[in-house]
Amino acid sequence: MTLMNAVRAETMKLVTVRLWWILLLVLVGYIAFTAGLLAGLFGALGEQLAATPGSAQLPASSLPPIVYSTASSIGYVFPVLLGALATTSEFRNQTLTPTFLATPRRGAVLAAKLLVLAVAGAGYGVAALVASIGVGAPILAATGNPTALDSQETWLLAARVVLAMALWAVIGVGLGVLVPNQVAVIVIVLAFTQFVEPILRFGAAIWDWTARIGQFLPGAASDALVGSSVFTGLATGPAVVESLDWWQGGLVLFGIAILAAVIGSATSWKRDVT
Repeated sequence: MTLMNAVRAETMKLVTVRLWWILLLVLVGYIAFTAGLLAGLFGALGEQLAATPGSAQLPASSLPPIVYSTASSIGYVFPVLLGALATTSEFRNQTLTPTFLATPRRGAVLAAKLLVLAVAGAGYGVAALVASIGVGAPILAATGNPTALDSQETWLLAARVVLAMALWAVIGVGLGVLVPNQVAVIVIVLAFTQFVEPILRFGAAIWDWTARIGQFLPGAASDALVGSSVFTGLATGPAVVESLDWWQGGLVLFGIAILAAVIGSATSWKRDVT
């Protein structure tokens, strides 16, 4: 019963603050805008781009996965921030003190937080899919492109998006445990997801051997799990390397999350809280 009580407590902590729905609103708006922009741009200019000598070929059938996968390929930073801030706020506001007094088993508290944030991350994935498909599909149809909503692969991709977003939220919790300073964790998340990893992925594509290593970067693993991404679908790098299988990408993400949580649990999570 200790774990169930901890899960209820962590759920109440999450839903009684404004953080979760503010991030959710920004996520939905961001994904809706990006998916609509991609669907409109490449949907309307697809034939012209294909007819231009030397331009990258982008078949119409590849557009729906690229547009719909923006939910995870671009929106994954939001569940990471949610998980990280939900954890670091405990240190900042010193709510861990009454939590640990009520539930001395700190491992149960961490397990409950990981579980609750995984569910929240999955919810973010569903909301992001509603935005990407809800805006992207009508624009694709209006520009004469297939929406692929009748394809089983589209809905398998959607399920993998939800799984990826859940894993990203777990990664955020692990990062928040590992780096309990809230300002520091925000800087780390934004710097790595928006600048460091994109640069690393671009640079890794130069040589075949570096591209193989780049497959194991968190964002690349997430794209492999989902099966499509704006970064891979529109990439034309000199080194062409197959990405990981979807289950391999999922294992890489899961391993990163567990590794961060285990290291954080063995360090900052075990320190005295006053």
